[in-house]
Amino acid sequence: MISQPISEEVAFRIALAARALPDTSVGELIEALQTNLEDELTEDSLSKLTVTQLKRSFGNIYEVDGEWEGEDANNEDIDAFKEAVRILWGEVDECEKPLPIEPYQDGDMPNSIRIAVASNTAEKLDGHFGSCHRYLIYQLSANALKLIDVRSAIEADQSDNKNQFRVDLIRDCPVLYIVSIGGPAAAKVIQANIYPMKVEQGGEIREILADLQQAIAISPPPWLAKILGVTADKRVKNYSAEAIS
Repeated sequence: MISQPISEEVAFRIALAARALPDTSVGELIEALQTNLEDELTEDSLSKLTVTQLKRSFGNIYEVDGEWEGEDANNEDIDAFKEAVRILWGEVDECEKPLPIEPYQDGDMPNSIRIAVASNTAEKLDGHFGSCHRYLIYQLSANALKLIDVRSAIEADQSDNKNQFRVDLIRDCPVLYIVSIGGPAAAKVIQANIYPMKVEQGGEIREILADLQQAIAISPPPWLAKILGVTADKRVKNYSAEAIS
C-alpha cells in the first residue's frame, strides 16, 4: 500500500509509464516502484530509478558489462522499460503535459453544474469508469466552461473497494461522462446521486460538453433541470410554452 499521498506530477508520470509497459497495470507498476523506492514515491526518488532496478522487479533479468542477460532479456521488452523509466524521470517531451487548471471559486459561475469526465488522454473522453487514469473536472454553464481540476485515480488500484474509491473521488460532481461502465459500478454511481452519461465513441470533451451547454440554454431535459435546481412547476411551464410555440 502507498504509505503517503503522491503528488499529481508523480501520479501523472506513473500513469504514462504504465501505458509504455506491455501488459502492466498501474497497480503492478506501483508495486514494482515500492520494491525499489521503499514506498517513497516522489519526483526525487523516481529520478534515481534505473532500468535494471525496474526490470528486475518484473522478471529474471540482469545487466553484465552493459549487456542484458536472463530469461526475459528481449530487446523489445528492454526498450519498453527504458521508455517507462524515461517517463518516470520526468522526460515527457513527447508525452502529454499536465493540463492547465483554470481558477474557480464556488459562486463564480451562477446556474452552473460540475462535470466529471473519465479520461486518459489530453481533454478527451476516452476512459472506462473503472480503469481510467484520471477524471477531468469541469464547471459548466450555458455560456461558460472551465477545467477546474484533474483528479488522479491511480490510487484506486490499491484500494480494497476500487469502485467506491472512484465514486468518492467525484462525489461533488452530479454528472459523469464515461465511454463505458459496468453494472455494479453504475449502481454505486447512481446511489451517490451522480448521473452517468455514456458516450461509447468518446471524443473531444469540449465538443461533447458543448451539446450539454446547448441543452441548458434551450431546454434542459428533466434530469438536468433537476440538477440545475429548476423547480417542477417551472419545468412544466417551460414544457407548455414550447408545446404552444
